[in-house]
Amino acid sequence: MRKLFFFGVLLLIITSCATEKLNLSPLSNNFYSETKGSNSDRGAKKGFDINLKENVNASEISNLISTFPKFKNNSLNDEVTSLKYSLQNYLYAIDANNPAGKNRSIKSFEKSYKKIQKLRQQLDKDDDEVLNRYLVRLKTNISVIEDSLKGN
Repeated sequence: MRKLFFFGVLLLIITSCATEKLNLSPLSNNFYSETKGSNSDRGAKKGFDINLKENVNASEISNLISTFPKFKNNSLNDEVTSLKYSLQNYLYAIDANNPAGKNRSIKSFEKSYKKIQKLRQQLDKDDDEVLNRYLVRLKTNISVIEDSLKGN
């Protein structure tokens, strides 16, 4: 029985180290097209020249969306869900070269962000610090992406 248990644990350790980690990102690899048109293919259409798939900040936003914690306050959780959808739409709009959609999602993000700031007053100190860390990281990554878009 001990040998069977030992080999079971050994098999589990070997296979867990050899397998690739599961991608829980809301922006899966299927979302991105394999070939993006070059700038000459876009013609007169003015768009974004950013490779979102390889952008560290977009990946960070995607990871933050998927790991955002749940709180005891239901209205806060509802607003966090709205914030997540705004961020997903923001990333989709950038990838789809849609400036109007990007601007709408930024406005929606800012609206949810302001509501969350008001709801933060009801949280205990630990939850408030966790929420603040997530919000600061989100705003920082969005700022970096926006700066890189303006630089084009």
